[in-house]
Amino acid sequence: MRSETDPLLVVPVRGSSVVSLRLFRTVAGTKTAVAFSSPLTLAKVLGAGHRWIRLSEPALRHMLADLDVTGIVVDPAGTLPAHAPERRRAVRHVRAA
Repeated sequence: MRSETDPLLVVPVRGSSVVSLRLFRTVAGTKTAVAFSSPLTLAKVLGAGHRWIRLSEPALRHMLADLDVTGIVVDPAGTLPAHAPERRRAVRHVRAA
C-alpha cells in the first residue's frame, strides 16, 4: 500500500498491547484524524508520554474509510492542549456509566 514517495506520519494511538487510532473532534464537532510530521511535534501538542505509530497517509486514510472521519489534520500545533486532565476524567466517567 505504501510507495517509497509516501512520507510516514506520526499518528497518535490509544492502548498498549493492542492499539487503536486516537480520533479528535473539530471545533464544529466533526470527527477528524490528527497526524504529525515528527515525534517531537506530537510531543509538543499532546505531551511527551503519548503513544504513537508511524503510518503513511494512504494507510491512515484506508483505516479511516468506514469511520465517518472528515479528514486528516497534519501538525495541528497549538490547537490541542498538551494535557487536559479534567476532560480525561469526564470522558472516563461517561464511558463507565
